[in-house]
Amino acid sequence: METESEPYVRLASLRQLHQGMADMNTARSLADTLQTVADGAVHALGYELACVNLVRPDGDLVVAALSGNAAAESLITGRVGSRESWERRLAMGETWGDLIFIPHTEGWVLDDDDVPQWYTDGPPPRFEDEWHPSDRLFAPMYAPGPQGGGAGELVGVLSVDRPRNGRLPGAWGREALQMYAFQAAIAISNARLRSNMQRALVRLEREQQALRASEESFRQAFEYAPSGMAVAEMGGDQHGRVLRTNDALCRLLGRPASAMRRYSFSDLVHPEDIGTLLRTSAEGGRAELRLARRDGTYVWVSLRNSVVADAADGPRFLLTHVEDIEERKRRELHLAHRASHDSLTGLPNSAELRARLSARLCRKRPSILPAAVDEAMAAFESFDSQDAGYGPPAFGPPAFDRGHDFDFPPEAEGFEGYDHHVHAIAPDEDQDDGAKGLAVLFCDLDGFKSINDRFGHNAGDAVLIEVARRLGDGVRDGDTVARLGGDEFVILADGLGRADAQDLAVRLRNEIIQPIRAEGRAVRVGASFGIGWAHCGMTADEVLKSADERMYIEKRSRPKQHRRAG
Repeated sequence: METESEPYVRLASLRQLHQGMADMNTARSLADTLQTVADGAVHALGYELACVNLVRPDGDLVVAALSGNAAAESLITGRVGSRESWERRLAMGETWGDLIFIPHTEGWVLDDDDVPQWYTDGPPPRFEDEWHPSDRLFAPMYAPGPQGGGAGELVGVLSVDRPRNGRLPGAWGREALQMYAFQAAIAISNARLRSNMQRALVRLEREQQALRASEESFRQAFEYAPSGMAVAEMGGDQHGRVLRTNDALCRLLGRPASAMRRYSFSDLVHPEDIGTLLRTSAEGGRAELRLARRDGTYVWVSLRNSVVADAADGPRFLLTHVEDIEERKRRELHLAHRASHDSLTGLPNSAELRARLSARLCRKRPSILPAAVDEAMAAFESFDSQDAGYGPPAFGPPAFDRGHDFDFPPEAEGFEGYDHHVHAIAPDEDQDDGAKGLAVLFCDLDGFKSINDRFGHNAGDAVLIEVARRLGDGVRDGDTVARLGGDEFVILADGLGRADAQDLAVRLRNEIIQPIRAEGRAVRVGASFGIGWAHCGMTADEVLKSADERMYIEKRSRPKQHRRAG
């Protein structure tokens, strides 16, 4: 600011000050704002040199902008002074309002601290108010306090040197510098805020671009995946409802995407696989199950669920990968069938027969009939709680379950698993009381070896195949017909009495002895049956051995010439 007689200030000086403030509030970036603050102190306030020392995040101050001396600018811009040294400077010297003036008589103690400095030369003062080259004048810049309060956090320090008129600033000059520093603090704070906002906007835009790119990548991977993909809801009333499917899944199930959105996976899965689906949906895991096609058939698929979670709301969606495993399942079922069935007749083989028989038997032999337990339960349910001292009738008898002790009669000891296993028990041999059990019919063909010897193994195979068919047609649904080996067959028929089992053996023998076409000729074989009974406490081999022995007894009891005719 030019030499003037205060309080008379030229209008041009006010305009320069106003323009300097306007420039620093309209700068486009933080760096531009800092440089504009330094330039304004030179051009609007009339100092030969001005330096903006900006507070860094770690508290130290860095020379962020300098104006008025190119050599000084290149030498000290970017250098850092410690916060401790600056606090010592701002605590000494004379206070001119918010300004700090350190005269040359005191400033020599600061010559060796770590604050970046520029030394100017000049003649010593000739009169009292003349500026000395070693004088220091600092204008601290404080951000406005919250809600318009006092000074807030220190933003930086504006240091100036050598007024152009060569004199120490008067009241007006001091006031102007103090006001300028206050406005500079606001401009720097706003520039920092704008800079942070711009960085945040740039970061947000990059994140959005990355998100859009990720979504596009997911969309393409989802739509063009070679195997089925679906997005389903998770939780709530609409749990499992299909929201989106890809072309591969629509082709696999023969259903358009618009139709798929009307279903949930529970609508499409085979009824026997519902439990598997529910466990997989809850755990976000893997399962193999059957899904319904549009034509009503089912296809085996491998289903893998991934839970798509929301940070605030928790699990939101299920991303389901559906892979067609029909061919693999067909091969597995074929191999399993070959392992458990006879390759010639298609009947269950010896291993499968023993597995099915063992599944019906437990190791412990029952000591009472199921009817005895039923009677015990009926007596328990008619139990009078009041008479037994359990309290008023409204309370009823104690609940009967596996968690309560119940004293069965002594003859019930050894009976186990009443609620989940019905013991296999043989009907009484001495009297026909209507009891039924698991009958095991051991069948051995008579005259089969002579057919093999006379007509060859192809004819023998044809006979075995036809006998297997006749046996299968002659039993009930649920009964098992198995080929034990060679010309031996076994029938498992549950729920038969002794007379029923004898009738079944006669009917099957009568079917077998009918002529059989083999290799273009009619041949006949007979059959001998032995009836055994399976009951718990026996092994599968023991049951089969018992039936086999009875078969040989029956075979030996018949005249040889009548065995083939039955």
